[in-house]
Order: sequence, then structure tokens, then C-alpha cells
Amino acid sequence: MEQTKKQKSLEVDEKKWVYDSSVDHKGRIPVRASTGAWKASLFIIAIEFSERLSYFGLATSLIIYLTKVIHQDLKTAAKSVNYWSGVTTMMPLLGGFVADAYLGQFTTVLASSVIYLLGLLLLIMSRLVPGLKTCDSGMCHEPHKVHEVVFFIAIYLISIGTGGHKPSLESFGANQFDDDHPEERKQKMSFFNWWNFGLCCGLLFGVTLIVYIQDHVSWAAADIVLTATMALTIVIFCMGRPFYRYRKATGSPLTPMLQVLVAAITKRNIPYPSDPNQLYEVPESDNTQMRFLYHTDKLKFLDKAAIIDDEQNKEEEKKNSNPWRLATVTRVEELKLIINIIPIWLTTLPFGICVAQTATFFIKQSTTMNRTITHNFVIPPATVYALGAIGMIISVTFYDRLLVPFLRRVTGNERGLKILQRIGFGMIFSVITMVVAALVERKRLNIVEKNPLEGSITMSVFWLAPQFLIIGIGDGFTLVGLQEYFYDQVPDSMRSLGIALYLSVIGAANFLSSLLITLVDHITEKGGKSWFGKDLNSSRLDYFYGLLAVITSLNLCIYVLVARRYSYKNVQRTSMAVADCYESSRIEAMA
Repeated sequence: MEQTKKQKSLEVDEKKWVYDSSVDHKGRIPVRASTGAWKASLFIIAIEFSERLSYFGLATSLIIYLTKVIHQDLKTAAKSVNYWSGVTTMMPLLGGFVADAYLGQFTTVLASSVIYLLGLLLLIMSRLVPGLKTCDSGMCHEPHKVHEVVFFIAIYLISIGTGGHKPSLESFGANQFDDDHPEERKQKMSFFNWWNFGLCCGLLFGVTLIVYIQDHVSWAAADIVLTATMALTIVIFCMGRPFYRYRKATGSPLTPMLQVLVAAITKRNIPYPSDPNQLYEVPESDNTQMRFLYHTDKLKFLDKAAIIDDEQNKEEEKKNSNPWRLATVTRVEELKLIINIIPIWLTTLPFGICVAQTATFFIKQSTTMNRTITHNFVIPPATVYALGAIGMIISVTFYDRLLVPFLRRVTGNERGLKILQRIGFGMIFSVITMVVAALVERKRLNIVEKNPLEGSITMSVFWLAPQFLIIGIGDGFTLVGLQEYFYDQVPDSMRSLGIALYLSVIGAANFLSSLLITLVDHITEKGGKSWFGKDLNSSRLDYFYGLLAVITSLNLCIYVLVARRYSYKNVQRTSMAVADCYESSRIEAMA
């Protein structure tokens, strides 16, 4: 009877307070009703909208600016865009580490947003300050070198700002939901879908309104709009401060993993215990807010880090344990999680290479085609990118509002599809995209061949619509799935770094795309004629897209094999098991 009263009291207490290691803005345990969840996430999604507005407003027009204003050739411009995109999406690895280890997510977002704002201000200066402008007057064939230097400093400042902003903000948003509260756990599964809905809205305005201003007013006017919007949303983000739930920085998340590795190597000659329950774990009462991980049988070598090798003084060793010689089962399993992520990370790179083409060659193709909507209105080349965002919005909305509820009823799984199934399903669309893109480009080149003087100006730009829509639908499955995967499957202390790992897929893919262009250019040039000429009409992008379709198809087969062998993270909190919702997760009893 007394036990029942205590349990009821605990349930009432957990309904009022949030016991997930977070604190409110005054450092106290958060009140559930007045902090976190959607009431806090809306402020966070607002600043994400602004950042994506700026990023895509710049990124989708970058290859056009480099070729038409700075006068780089197509191959050099494509590489410049890929390098910038690569750095922009690799920088979050550093930003995520700093957020998790030292500054915390809120402070990192605020500081990086200010750096982002400085980059936008410098970009305005490069367009308006007489000594920094492209030319003294009008168009010129040889822009001032100082403009090029200041321009690249500005966009790489934006890269640095994005590096702290992206991983910290998304993980900060997801942390507003309590994993151990059934209702909030379901809301978190929807959070990533609606986060991307807000992201796509920013993308849509970026590639329509901002690109229109760039094309019909001036580059400087577009930069002023972006800067004002970013400044406003920074203020809005700060206004949400009383509603947020905060996680304190816990020091380097890499140190415990290194300790596990050192301890395992040190004890490499010690035999395994007959019962895995003999491996060392911190008693639950020592840290009631810590989420423990169940022991798994994979990578058993690392389990040696949790073996208590001094049987005579077992209790003494537990009490005065040196983390470089004795690690807990949870710490060992956290290292296993990171090792298990590596094959998934590698097998998603070809998908990222396909995505990289949308901001370079896809956009450049649109410049050679008929973009006239009416007699007086011609859409800017980068605006066609909006079709990808529309495809993603359709995909995310369909998945969250129709597919997930249906699959929950059919499978009994809270997520509907397992995360890796969702990612793999989206990869199929990347293969289809490259096949369609190859066919459309071949048709365009046939038109050019028949009429070299007019080129492909008679071909409507909406021939590119299918490839943008299909890759957008694929993004709704794969990119959103990757965000959820890298947030969910890393140790709790590495949530920002987890989002950074997702972004690094796109970053590394951009670098690989540049490398692939260089290799293909070198090999085909030896064969007689390079696939990448001075312009699109002298290039063979249809062959390149076909090559990507073959690569992604082969990679998809490898991904399926890796995903089938994957073991999902399985956690518990105190005495109550809180298993992740995966049918393949193995639940073992703990002593």
C-alpha cells in the first residue's frame, strides 16, 4: 500500500517537473507545463528559418555569381561552390564539440549567430563600399582582386557561423522534449519533421524572394534583407529564453571514449567473465538522472574495460575506480555506438554527392533554358531550386500526417518506419533522380546539337522539375532520417556533435563531389574529350549523371547489408527500462 502511494506520488511529481538533467534559465529543475516542448521550439524554429533563408539565398546563387560577376569558368566555379559547401557542413563538427563540451547549446547558438551576422554585414560592404566593389562602374571582365578576397572572407565567416549554429540549434530544439515522458517522446519524433518544414519554408523564400531581389534589384539589396531578418530572429530567439530547457556542458565527450579504449587495451589479456552481469556499472542510486545503456555482445574486446580485475579488493576498486583503468558498461556501450555509426556514415555519402549536384550543375543547367513564365516575367535561375523544397515539404507532410499514423497502427512501432528503413527508402529516389537528370540533359544537348546558335533556350526550364521534385521527396526521407538517426543514436552527452555528424555527411559529400569531378575530368580528357568543358554545351553532364546513378545503385546494396546488421541504441533510466522503439533491439536483463 505504502509502495503504491510512493509510486503515485512519483508519477504526479514527474508530471509537474522534468527530470532529464535539464534546467530552466535560472538553473532550477524545469516545470513541465511552462517550459520546453512546442512552446519553446517555435522560437528555435524561427531562427532556423532565418538561417536557412540566408544560406539558400546565397548558396543557390553562388555558382551564378562566381561565373557571371567574378568570371570563373564552370569547372572552377563548381569546385569553389563544393569547397564552400563542404567547409560549411564540416565546420559543425567543431561547433558541436564546443557546444557539448564547453559553452552549452544556447550560448553557442547565440555566439555563432552573431558571427553569421558579421559575415552578412561584410558581404553588404563588398557590394556597396566603393573600394571593395567588383568594379568602379558597371560590368567588368576583370573584377578587383580586393572584392574577391573580401567576398570569400564574408562567405567563409558565414561558414563559421553555420558551424556553431546548425548542430547546436537543432539539438537544442530536440532537447526541449523529454525522452522519458510518453507524450513528449512522440512529439520529439514529429519535431524533426516540422523542423524541416520550417527549414524548407526558409529555403523557399530564399530561392524565390531573395533570388528575385538579387536578379531584378541588386545583390546588395538582397544582402540587406537577409541581414535585417537575421538580426530580428536573433532578438526573437533571445525572447524565448524563459521557456527553454538547458543542458549544462559536461566536458569533452571524447575523453570517456578514450578512457574506455585505454582501459580495454590495458586489460587485453584478462579473460572475459562467465556472466556479463559481472561487468562494472555505477549503481542506479548514485546518479538518478543518468540514462544507462544495456550491455550488447558486439565488439566484445571493448567489454574488457569494464572488467574488475582485482577480485580481492572488488568493492575498494569500485569505490576508488580510475576511469583510465575501469569503465562502466554504459561508457563502453557509448563507444560501441560511435563505432557502429561509422559504416552508416560512409554508406550515406553517395546520397550526399547526388544532393550536391542540385546547388551546382542543376542550377547552372537552368541558366541555359527558357525561364519565361509570361511576356514580362522571367524567373531567376536559382528559383527552380524551390521545386526541391516543395518536394521535401510534400514528403515530410505525407510522412508525418498520413504514413506514420498508419504504420503505427499496423506495426505497433511508435516511429512507423525504423530510422534506417526511412533513410534507405529515400536513397532509392536519389538513384531515380540521377537517371532522370541524365535523360533530361541528353535531350537538352540534342536540341543544342540541332541548333547551335539558339542552344537550348527553346527548352522550358520546367523540364528540370522532375529531378528537383524527386530529389526533394528523397530528402524528406533520407535527410530528415539522418538528422533523427545521428541525434538519437549517439551518446546523450554528444547530441550537438551527433547533428554535426549528420551535416558532415553533406560536407564530406561536397568534397567528394569535387574530387570526383577532378578525377572524371582528368580521365576523360586523356580519352580524347573531357566531360566538363568550358560551358554546359561543350560538357557531357548526362554521362556524369549516369555514372552517379551507377555509384548510388551499388552503394544502396551495400547500405542494405549494413543496415540489416545494425543494432539500435537501447537505454534505461533508473529502475524503469525505456527501450527505444525498434523491433530489432535486443533487451537483456540487468542485475
